[in-house]
Amino acid sequence: MHSKRLTLIALGALLLAGCRGSAPIIPAEPVIAAPVVVAPPRKVRIGLALGGGAARGFAHIGVIKALEAQGIFPDVIVGTSAGSVVGALYAAGNNGFALQKVAMDMDEASISDWALPLFGKVSGVLKGDALQNYVNKAVRNVPMEKLKIPFGAVATDLNSGQPILFQRGNTGQAVRASSAVPSVFQPVKIGSRSYVDGGLVAPVPVRFAREMGADFIIAVNISTQTDAQATLSSLEVLMQTFSIMGQRLNHYELKDADVVVSPRLGTMGGGDFNSRNLAILAGEQAAAAVMPQIKAKLRARQQQ
Repeated sequence: MHSKRLTLIALGALLLAGCRGSAPIIPAEPVIAAPVVVAPPRKVRIGLALGGGAARGFAHIGVIKALEAQGIFPDVIVGTSAGSVVGALYAAGNNGFALQKVAMDMDEASISDWALPLFGKVSGVLKGDALQNYVNKAVRNVPMEKLKIPFGAVATDLNSGQPILFQRGNTGQAVRASSAVPSVFQPVKIGSRSYVDGGLVAPVPVRFAREMGADFIIAVNISTQTDAQATLSSLEVLMQTFSIMGQRLNHYELKDADVVVSPRLGTMGGGDFNSRNLAILAGEQAAAAVMPQIKAKLRARQQQ
């Protein structure tokens, strides 16, 4: 019995000695991987620069419809001449389909107010009051700075020949100034200055969209090709002249755009209001053709 107790004591001593000779076993803590932070896409301010071209401007509506169908909406809109008309109505909150309805309901006579020559002289066959009133009615008399989307209209200072970007004040008056084609519309006097069509200095106002804070610009060029335009009426001859004058300006201006949409309008004249449906369709088709390019470039810009 005594020897059995000694044996147990010896075994206990050996076990204790073994515990003292080895490090204690501590359970390993789990390794927690650092979370992968994915930066959200950068907010890109999209600018829409709408060029001039009289009745060919109906194509702008088709471009807008195509962009909206893909969830692309501008943060800034700048227009010249016909582009300022469409741009103002769009900035006021009308979507592409609403703009198309406006276009279909538009009566050319509603924007035409013939001027009577004074002592045999007249600076334009149309006064422009009708266009101004039409636009103001369409935007519910909201001034430019209170439109739903920031909007600018480009005109030309008749005295200095310099471009002017209207962003505040009477929306219809700014559009009228931007659209005052010399010899067709009378110059527009605002304050002490007189203004005419912005197409003389910025046929497609890309740089002004940039000035208004856009960092991704979609430009819509509806100017005619000089070898395609049928020169039948006085207006068409004048618009052809504008196109020739604006080609070099467009060459430099459009280089600063991220994407240029050029609707195929063929020989459609500046006074051809009867082809508005075809122009809208041409705008949709042209925008659809470059949509992969728009999306790819926009995605790349968002990831910068």
